[in-house]
Amino acid sequence: MTTHAQREAATATLLVAGAKSGDPRAFDELVRRYRGRVFALALHLSGSESDADDITQDVFLRAYHTLSEFEGRSEFFTWVYRLTVNRSLDARRARARRSESSIEQDDPRLERAVQVDSGGDPRRAAELRQTYALLLRALDALPAEMCTTVVLVALQGLSNGEAAVVQKCSPGTIAWRLHEARSRLQTAMSSNRIASQKATGTSPHLESLLTGAGFPTLDLA
Repeated sequence: MTTHAQREAATATLLVAGAKSGDPRAFDELVRRYRGRVFALALHLSGSESDADDITQDVFLRAYHTLSEFEGRSEFFTWVYRLTVNRSLDARRARARRSESSIEQDDPRLERAVQVDSGGDPRRAAELRQTYALLLRALDALPAEMCTTVVLVALQGLSNGEAAVVQKCSPGTIAWRLHEARSRLQTAMSSNRIASQKATGTSPHLESLLTGAGFPTLDLA
C-alpha cells in the first residue's frame, strides 16, 4: 500500500511533467499545493511576513522559469524548499546587516502561534507570548544552517534525509545539527527559567520544538 507521501510525490511528478509540456494548469496546481508550505518556511526563516510574501512569489516565479532544469533526481518540494531556503537566508542576512531585530512585539510568527494556542484567553496569551518570544529569539540566534535544519525538521516535518537533500549535506550532519540545536535551545530557555515550568495547550509544532529541546511545554491552566 502506498503512503500519503508517496502518492503526493507521484502526483507532483505528473504535474511537473504536465507543466514542462506546456500545461499552465499543471504549474498552477503545483503552486496551490505547495504555496502554504513555502510561505511558512520563508516566514520561519526570515521572520518577516512581507519578506515571506516576496520570497514565495520569487521562488515560484524562478521555479516556473527554470522548470526545464529540474531533472527529477529529488522531489519537487525539496527543490522549491532549497530555493526558499537560499532566498530566505539572503533576506535574513540583509536584516542582520540593517541590525533589525527579528523578534518584535508584532512578529508574525509570534502572533500567529499565540493566536492559535491562547484560545482567546488574554492571560494565557500574555504568558505564551513571553515564552514563544524567548524560544524564537533563541532559534534566531542559532547559526543560519542550524536554524534552517531545526525549522525544516521540527517545524516543517521533514525527515533527516529530506532535510539533507534540501541543505545539500549528509543525514549525519542534520542529526548533529539537531542535537546541538537542542542543547543550545535548552540552555537559552533554561537561563530564562522556562525549563522548570510545565506545559499544555501548545500547538503541535511548538510542542515538538520545546520537547525536542529537552524540556516540557508550559502549563498555563
